[in-house]
Amino acid sequence: MRILHAIHDFLPRHRAGSEIYAFELCRALSSRHDVTVLCADYDPSQPHGSVRWRVHDGLPVAEIVNNWACASFEDTYRSPLATRRIAQILRAMQPDVLHVHNLLNLSFDLPTLARARGVPIAATLHDYTLVCPSGGQRIHRAEEHLCRAIDPSRCARCFPESPICDQISFAALARAAGAPGTLHRVATAVSRRFPRVAVRARRAARRAAVPVTTAQVEARLEAARRVFELVDLFVAPSQSIASEFERLGVAASKIRVSDYGFAPFDRNGRRPPSRPLRLGYVGSLVWHKGVHLIVDAMRQLPADACELKIFGDPAVSPEYAGSLRDRSAGLPVQFMGGFPRDRAADVYAQFDVLVVPSLWLENSPLVIHEAFMSGVPVIGARVGGIPDLMPDGRGGLLFDRGSPPALAAALRPLVEEPSRVRALADSIPRVKPLDEDVRAWEAVYADLAGAAAPAARPR
Repeated sequence: MRILHAIHDFLPRHRAGSEIYAFELCRALSSRHDVTVLCADYDPSQPHGSVRWRVHDGLPVAEIVNNWACASFEDTYRSPLATRRIAQILRAMQPDVLHVHNLLNLSFDLPTLARARGVPIAATLHDYTLVCPSGGQRIHRAEEHLCRAIDPSRCARCFPESPICDQISFAALARAAGAPGTLHRVATAVSRRFPRVAVRARRAARRAAVPVTTAQVEARLEAARRVFELVDLFVAPSQSIASEFERLGVAASKIRVSDYGFAPFDRNGRRPPSRPLRLGYVGSLVWHKGVHLIVDAMRQLPADACELKIFGDPAVSPEYAGSLRDRSAGLPVQFMGGFPRDRAADVYAQFDVLVVPSLWLENSPLVIHEAFMSGVPVIGARVGGIPDLMPDGRGGLLFDRGSPPALAAALRPLVEEPSRVRALADSIPRVKPLDEDVRAWEAVYADLAGAAAPAARPR
């Protein structure tokens, strides 16, 4: 089959969980099918809306340059230019099946274009970008509010404070300056070296961004409901995100719960847990991931109780990374930077426990699966799909979201009795292998395309 996978951005520049999963799935599928990735990227050195074709580790990639040159709020989710480029790519590729991972940076009109060509559509529910215009985390950071319900009036207040609005503001200034590439390089350097100056500059630049009203957010939600109607099958990696989207309007008959599959990697040698307890964090260094909670919890434990290694690229959010360094002053905290995928086993071998302190409604975090495959137990926030991965306390412990005292209380018994870490490790649940996931997706594609299919289904 010819299978087109659509995702908001892609490797090698973007290495978050959904991008890594999509890459591993596409690479495995490509041994038996024609697989192409459709994505977007921010690159002010190239014309907005241009398309470039490249190959990443054997996978063909069609990449639309999206520099957030938006004339209206509607352009943030269904840009006419992006829609035209996508239509051209669909005509060129003529896929048998479209697999949507994320429409952010692309266009909500992609499913409409696919259906007009008779292409069936499957989608993986990675996050909430369909219903959250500020990036998909359903967090209003300025008010530190977790959006259990989608309130369009709150969304209208939140959007001007979002990274997306920052990009729109910057694009407007870059066009006015007439040198977007140079301005981008200068802004990046300032953001890394002087994060607080960059924050103030972005706040000032937001005056150039597009306005947004409650009615415009409601129109975006209506466009999302149209996507709900057009997609033939949604696969939810966790029961949590499945329940949320059912509540948001997706028909229950269209949702199938099936966790991600993962290619195993070798476990490295591990020393027995001891004091100080070796804590680890792996992931994006952004506020909604809650890394600062680990630092605050450490201050509530004895000085020699634990040490922390933070793995993540500080360039993703330099101001947040800078605040973490300030917050960690005087504590045994090491900032390790990012790492290539083939070093994952080495990274997890450095921890006794992985901490996942997320503030947003996580789906099914890749890092928890990686930790489990490495034999590392997890201390996770009780939010979103994290509890789904540790049923009955198997493989780890939960703490109340957003509470450093609760995290410290969860860590304290492990500090006092290191043998408890080994007991948690011995109870780690099974992680679905990638080849099982691939067979299940092949069955979905074949079923949707009307071809003969194996009996397997995602489970």
